[in-house]
Amino acid sequence: MFAIFQKEINSFFNSPIAYIVISIFLVAMGLFSWIFPNNILESGFASLDALFWISPFVYMFLIPAITMRTFAEEKQTGTIELLFTNPISDWYIVISKYLASWILVLFSLVPTLFYYYSVYDLGNPQGNIDSAAVAGSYIGLLLLGGVFVAIGIFASAITNSQISSFVVAVFLCFILYTGFSSLSNINIWNEYAYFIGKIGIDFHYEALSKGLIDSRNVLYFFSITAIFLYLTKLVLQSRKW
Repeated sequence: MFAIFQKEINSFFNSPIAYIVISIFLVAMGLFSWIFPNNILESGFASLDALFWISPFVYMFLIPAITMRTFAEEKQTGTIELLFTNPISDWYIVISKYLASWILVLFSLVPTLFYYYSVYDLGNPQGNIDSAAVAGSYIGLLLLGGVFVAIGIFASAITNSQISSFVVAVFLCFILYTGFSSLSNINIWNEYAYFIGKIGIDFHYEALSKGLIDSRNVLYFFSITAIFLYLTKLVLQSRKW
C-alpha cells in the first residue's frame, strides 16, 4: 500500500501537475481574496469569508484535474493490469491513490495560512478575527477536498479517457455541491425543501464554516467519501469478472 502511495506522490511532484495545480489555486485565491471586488480589504471586516466562499468552486475544477489520471492513465498505458497482479487488495489500491491525491489538496491549502496571519495582523485591534470560524472553514475545506477527491477517483475509474474523467468529476462535484440547494429553492417542495437542501454538500460546508464542528456534518462528509470510494472499488472489481 505504501509503495503505491509513494509512487503516486512521486508521480505528482515529478511532473508539472502538482506545481501547476497549487500555483493556479493560490493565484485564484489571492485574486479573489485581495484584488477582485468584495475582497477582504474592501469588506471592512477581519474575515476570510471571500477565501472560503470561492475555494469550493475552484476545487471543483482543480481536484478533478488532479484525479483524472489516477486510473484513466493506468488504463491508457496498460499498467492497470500489472497493478491488479500485485498481491494487494483493491481497497489498498483505492485508498493509496485517494490519500496521495488528498495530500496534494492539503499542500495547496497550507500557503493560505499566510492569509490568516495577514488578516490577524491587520485587524483593529490586532487579532480581531473569528479564529474558530476560520478553523472550522479550514476543516470544512479539507473534508470537502476529500469528497471531491473521492468523486474524481471514481470518475477516473469508470472511463479510459482523462478528459472524460475530468468532465464527469466536475459535473458530479457541481451537482452534489450546489444542485440540491438549488433544487430546494424551487417553490414546490413546501416543508420538504429544508431536507432536500440538507442532502447537498454546501449545507454542511457552510455549517462548518461558522466554527461549530458538529459531528453530524463531519459524518456526512465521511459518508459521501466512503460511498464514492466503495463505488470505485466495485468498478475495479468488475474488471475481473
